[in-house]
Amino acid sequence: MKPETVDCVFADPPFNLGKDYKNGFNDRVDEVRYFEWCESWILECSRILKPGGAFFVYGTPELAIHFASFMNRRLTFRHWIALSMKGSYPRGRKLYPAHYALLYYTRGTPKTFNRVRVPIQVCRHCGRELKDYGGHREKLNPKGLNLSDFWEDTSPNRHKRFKVRPGVNELKLVIPERAILIATEPGNLVFDPFGGGGSTFQAAERHFRRWIGAELFDCHHIEARLEESFPLVLHREPNFDYTQLFNEDHKDSVLRRSQRESLPARAG
Repeated sequence: MKPETVDCVFADPPFNLGKDYKNGFNDRVDEVRYFEWCESWILECSRILKPGGAFFVYGTPELAIHFASFMNRRLTFRHWIALSMKGSYPRGRKLYPAHYALLYYTRGTPKTFNRVRVPIQVCRHCGRELKDYGGHREKLNPKGLNLSDFWEDTSPNRHKRFKVRPGVNELKLVIPERAILIATEPGNLVFDPFGGGGSTFQAAERHFRRWIGAELFDCHHIEARLEESFPLVLHREPNFDYTQLFNEDHKDSVLRRSQRESLPARAG
């Protein structure tokens, strides 16, 4: 792909934990090999990011510290967003693990930063607000609270009844959705190198962002999600020439492939 072509990257990579994705992917390789591979895709995603564009990477804290070391070489740190875990358990002689990490970097000064607001949390049983806000409740914005770098109102994994890949963890829609709303405008181009269950593409489509992505195994699951949420999207031609994203030496093969079949993940 050409450098400086996308406005936002959202990546939820495999964690190398031996997870069974039920598609033949080997999620357990030598640690050195794994981090060499991570360095490669992180630097490539940084290369295709426009100046001021945003790069979000999701992972466990122990992976995030490695990812950050690669991202620090080319990008500007913005936030380590902590997403609270639900129903975890103690693991050996360690503190109780209570969050996942969402790294937020930009290529220089961010060209877009939108203040996202979230509803005031209330008890699901009695309906009363959970916090008193230091006695200043009347001063809060009626549109909701400013989003912080600690997301305690969502768990990382999508509920099983909303998954398109049975038995496999999928990121909740709200996570890539918030990233997209923070760092992009309608019409911007979002790239996800690990399509998975298609949450990023669904979020981009919902909010009128163009998108492109890659997935080695589960494209039929992505198609199923998009067909269910947006029945016309798989039959619609992209409103921009996506071949212009690629270097000259790849254009011919891309054009030939697009003539043979529809791309499973394409611009919205």
